[in-house]
Amino acid sequence: MTARGPAPRRTVLVARLDSVGDVLVQGPLVRAVAAGAERVVFLAGPAGADAARLLPGVDEVWTWACPWILGDPPPVDAGDLAGLTDRVRALAPDEAVISTSFHQSPLPLALVLRTAGVPRISAISVDYPGSLLDVRHRVDDDLPEPERALSLARAAGFDLPAGDDGRLAVRRPLPDLRDLHSGDHPGPDGHHCADLAGGYVVLHPGASVPARAWPAHRCAEAVEALAGAGHRVLVTGGPGERELTAAVAGARGVDLGGALSLAELAAVLEAAAAVVVGNTGPAHLAAAVGTPVVSLFSPVVPAVRWAPYGVPTVLLGDQDAACRLTRARECPVPGHPCLASVTAADVVAAVEKVIAA
Repeated sequence: MTARGPAPRRTVLVARLDSVGDVLVQGPLVRAVAAGAERVVFLAGPAGADAARLLPGVDEVWTWACPWILGDPPPVDAGDLAGLTDRVRALAPDEAVISTSFHQSPLPLALVLRTAGVPRISAISVDYPGSLLDVRHRVDDDLPEPERALSLARAAGFDLPAGDDGRLAVRRPLPDLRDLHSGDHPGPDGHHCADLAGGYVVLHPGASVPARAWPAHRCAEAVEALAGAGHRVLVTGGPGERELTAAVAGARGVDLGGALSLAELAAVLEAAAAVVVGNTGPAHLAAAVGTPVVSLFSPVVPAVRWAPYGVPTVLLGDQDAACRLTRARECPVPGHPCLASVTAADVVAAVEKVIAA
């Protein structure tokens, strides 16, 4: 590992090219880099760009669809790679920090950045990097993802400023909740959203990876049970999940499917008493605004790395199920038993536990 580099650095390019949650857990790394740089440019994938804009310390966000990272990758295109190379060369960053998950290689991007003239590049790599990396960091893969990323920043010569607790965070101010139920923000059915005064429970039924989603009928049962226990329940989801959120909300929940930007969702989660969500982006967004999480966690990836970080959390789901550590996108076990075994009563009890905490 190369020793601490020169400081101060003027412009640092930080890259994380996958999804919302993957980007949000880079928050401590970004703040550490920002403490030692005049400007931080974040290179994100299309799904993670809005999350990057929420990170304190990011000055500019670039979006690029990476053909070796994305789950639904575009074809490798020489013109596209040349365009990225030219753009980086024009930026002329003093260095780059490439963050990847444990199963991803930073070396293809390091090659592109080196070709663009980036003089110093840091990344975690189990593979021999040759001359592609100046800082080849190696780390225990069972660290929580925010700590793993922060360890890379430290290896590159950056650290959190005094008083920074290293938790996840979002840029302030967030949208005012009073604006979210005005005529400018109708619900997905065309009606105004319900009163969003705090204290409700949010249930987010969708997931970017199907194997990590709690079955929709279980979600609907949980809305009924939570409402029966005296909780107001808001059901959230993206524009492509409106049919799901409407079915889950039913008559007892408030359907906000497709009604919120990511920043607005952060504001809604911050005012919640608790969030019920699978291992997907809004779980990390809830952690970033300090809200307790009931985590419906499929063990296809390890909870020690990906459970919500730094907030009271109850983990539900069979962590020893047959799908454990498979990284499957579609459940490989009939009936999805790791999460289908979780009941509405389990969720109500977990919500009460995290609220009490």
